[in-house]
Amino acid sequence: MKQNRRWSVGFTTLVCIFCVGLAFGASNGKKVKINGLITGRDGENLTVKTLKGSTNVTVALTDDTKIQSPKGLGLRHSEQSVTALIPGLKIQVEGTGTETQVVAKTITLQKDDLLLAETIQAGLNPTQQQQATNMSNIAENKEGVAANKEGVAANQQQIATNQGAIAANQEAIAGNQQEIQATTQRFSELSEYNTTAKATVYFTSGSYTISDSDKAALSVLAASAVGTKGYIVQVKGFADSSGNAAMNQQLSMDRAQAVVAYLLQNCNVPLRHIVAPGAMGIADPAAPNETADGRADNRRVDVKVLVNKGVAGGM
Repeated sequence: MKQNRRWSVGFTTLVCIFCVGLAFGASNGKKVKINGLITGRDGENLTVKTLKGSTNVTVALTDDTKIQSPKGLGLRHSEQSVTALIPGLKIQVEGTGTETQVVAKTITLQKDDLLLAETIQAGLNPTQQQQATNMSNIAENKEGVAANKEGVAANQQQIATNQGAIAANQEAIAGNQQEIQATTQRFSELSEYNTTAKATVYFTSGSYTISDSDKAALSVLAASAVGTKGYIVQVKGFADSSGNAAMNQQLSMDRAQAVVAYLLQNCNVPLRHIVAPGAMGIADPAAPNETADGRADNRRVDVKVLVNKGVAGGM
């Protein structure tokens, strides 16, 4: 009997030590605070690319994770639904973990950033956006809001969101026009040049990765240019009309810079022979954006090898 009691006490002690160890391990986690963009969502995990260092961090969501946005000018916050955590959204995460894996305690987002992310999401993936909206509507129904009233409120909110998105796009377009005009002027100054070779590089939606076939075409173009006296390479990046103006402007620049990088690193084209790449956004479309084929034609980078007419005439 004593032996059984001794064994029971010993077992209880081991269980207590084990539980204390677990509690200590959880509480001893390193506090982490990151700012970044959501680039992916997989169930209860987010992939966040940090704004500093561009590190990919896996952020785990739990039942205790609080999602909030600032309210007013004070320290008050309003709670947000987990459906607000969509790709393209800039967030601040506080929790415990490592530099690459964090268990989120608090996720803070700005309403303006949420509006921008929703606009992007609506342009790139309307099906997922509708699913998120439906999930939000179901949650509101559970709170006892009548179905008809909720539908009206949702429509009014969507109208307000669309109006805000339109206003944001107009502002972004106005800001981008000056840059596009400067780029157009820079390229118009190349009118005294003959085009000796050209290539068009196409991209999938939202991407700036060059395909193998287009890499081969760029290599052929570069080989023809390197032996030409006084040549320069003109690179213009474009986007289709999906998404918002700011995103399209940046995407067209990313595509142009990807092509320039390939010419420099893989085709031995000296930097001094390349004109500063131009980001044209959705300007000068090659085809109508109303069709999938047209949008595919507009996701492109135009590359030209130019030779001064005076130099060409003397060759």
